[in-house]
Amino acid sequence: MVRELGHNSTESCPPVPDLNAEHEDDMPKSKVRKKTDYTINPASRTPVKVKAGPSPVWYVVIMLGFMLAGLVWLLVYYLANDRITWMADLGAWNFLIGFGLMVVGLIMTMRWR
Repeated sequence: MVRELGHNSTESCPPVPDLNAEHEDDMPKSKVRKKTDYTINPASRTPVKVKAGPSPVWYVVIMLGFMLAGLVWLLVYYLANDRITWMADLGAWNFLIGFGLMVVGLIMTMRWR
């Protein structure tokens, strides 16, 4: 007579040998890391003198001029575009011109000292 073993079998399974027991001493030990000091070197925080001096007056005048010209262009477009025919003909290009002039002035601020 042959008995089939299923999931509900009451017979006990043979013991499973511990495979890690014989290789426990073969495992390499982890390396101990040295603690690293992450403080900022105070010598690197000293201010450095810039070789070039301040920007010339004409540079600042041109930079502010571009920004103001863009603002004036947009104001004139909003207030008087129906009376200025060539500006009315430009249509939405007036926004590009006005904002473009202001952006040129803002880009110039990156070189301002």
